[in-house]
Order: sequence, then structure tokens, then C-alpha cells
Amino acid sequence: MDAPAKQKGLTLTSWLAILSIVAFIAGVAFKIVPHYLDYMSLDKIILQAEEESQKSGARLASVSDLKDYIRKGMQVNGLRDISMDQALKIELNNDTFNVQLDYEQREPLVRTLSLVAHFKKTYQFRIP
Repeated sequence: MDAPAKQKGLTLTSWLAILSIVAFIAGVAFKIVPHYLDYMSLDKIILQAEEESQKSGARLASVSDLKDYIRKGMQVNGLRDISMDQALKIELNNDTFNVQLDYEQREPLVRTLSLVAHFKKTYQFRIP
């Protein structure tokens, strides 16, 4: 039997290295993706509040009304890891809501290493 002149394919060590890298990336994704989904849900709640204020200005006429609306939306969507009082700053100036969403989420990765996702966005909308 003659050995092939040129062998093709990956060795067992190469396959293990590739699978290790893929597993690490998948682990990071499984840890960080839920935080991005929570952010997108909170963003959607605030945008719906903006639409709601345009439809009926009397319903969201004060900062406390807007906070209640957002709090209920967070409860419905199951956003329990985000503290609304720390993440949101809401002001009402001359019939304009200024909403600042600014928070970060930390997820432990390996021992002393953590993944950090920082979310920051500003919204402005008027009440008719």
C-alpha cells in the first residue's frame, strides 16, 4: 500500500480547536443576546409611549404617567433585570418629554472576566 502523496482534511487537533472556538463564541452569544433583546423591548415600549402620547395627549400628560406606562410595559415584557429608576431619566419641559435611557448590564464570563453591554439612547417627543 502506498501512502497518498498529499493528504487532505483536518486533523483531530484542528477539529478540536475549531470546535472550542465555536463553543466559546456560542457561549458568549447565549450570555449577551438576552440583554440586547431586553434593550430592544424597552426601546419599543418607549417608542409606543411616544405614539400613545400623539394619539391622546391627556393619557400621558405628566412624568408619572409616562413612568407608569413604561413600568407596565416592562412588567408585561418580563423585564426584571433593569431598574427603571436607575436606567431612565425623564423630564417634561414645555410639553416635551426628554427621556434618557442609560444603563449597562454585566454578565460574568470566566472567573474575574465579565462581559459589559452599555445601552444609551435619548428620546424627545411632544405632547399635543
